[in-house]
Amino acid sequence: MYKRKIKPNKIENKAKSSMTLLVGFVIALLYSTNSSAQCAMCRAVLETEEGGVKAEAVNDGIVYLMAFPYILVAIIGYVIYKSRKPKAT
Repeated sequence: MYKRKIKPNKIENKAKSSMTLLVGFVIALLYSTNSSAQCAMCRAVLETEEGGVKAEAVNDGIVYLMAFPYILVAIIGYVIYKSRKPKAT
C-alpha cells in the first residue's frame, strides 16, 4: 500500500546543523598552521635590535588591534540575540 513519508522536525534539523558546524570548527582548529604576523620590513628592523623589547611591543600591538573586531562582532551578536529573543511576560 501507500507509505507515508515522515518528515524530520525542525529540532532534529537544527541539531544536525549545529553538530556539523561544531565538527567543522574542531577540524579547522586541528589543521591550523603557524604564520608570521609581521611584514618583511618590520621583521628586518625588529630582528636587528638586541633584547627584543620593540619586537614584543609590536607583537602586543598586533594582538591588541586584532582583538577589537572580535569584540565588536560579539557585542553586535549579543544585541541581535537579545532583540530576537521573545520577552517573558
